[in-house]
Amino acid sequence: MIGYVTIGSNDIARSCAFFDQAFEPLGYKRTFEGGGWAGYGPDGKKEGFEVYLATPENGQSACLGNGSMLAFKAPSRAAVEAFHAAALASGGKDEGAPGVRGESDPPFYGAYVRDPEGNKFCAYYKG
Repeated sequence: MIGYVTIGSNDIARSCAFFDQAFEPLGYKRTFEGGGWAGYGPDGKKEGFEVYLATPENGQSACLGNGSMLAFKAPSRAAVEAFHAAALASGGKDEGAPGVRGESDPPFYGAYVRDPEGNKFCAYYKG
């Protein structure tokens, strides 16, 4: 079971501006920021699955992994759409507009974006 994930950032303030908006429709809020780190948790709580932003400890630049992506469950199709819109409005790049993907039952409804660092994310709803 995954407890948390860390996403590399070269500019914590810029990353926070992006994730503050993009995570809002998914129910995630910032829990802290300082010392080259920031955290997000469900409803702004430090419990459940948490997401951390961090400048790399080794002093090297944060970089993305080709083929790597994090996917976040959304409570509804509307939340997927709101995530996508908020991500684009806060400096993200479109990697796939909201829509049904594949032929699963229940349907997989997802949207894909890249943050200002180039990391790829998905918000999805199955139902």
